[in-house]
Amino acid sequence: MHSLSNTNEPDSLLTEAQASHLLNLSVRTLQAWRGQGRGPRFVRAGRAVRYRSTDLVSWIKEQTITPTWSAERGAR
Repeated sequence: MHSLSNTNEPDSLLTEAQASHLLNLSVRTLQAWRGQGRGPRFVRAGRAVRYRSTDLVSWIKEQTITPTWSAERGAR
């Protein structure tokens, strides 16, 4: 998996290809999600689309789900 540590700036702008690699999704999926108003936040600079690395990390955290069975198991 692509690491954000390769970027010089913590809030660097990534291309669609870089973002899709980080998320392990296709570029077409990201494009479809943008058209549907879904997915991670993005920046439009003219016709170019870029993703802030911090937005991608935040989006990943928002998608993380803790199964209810693991919370119940820990409560015992």
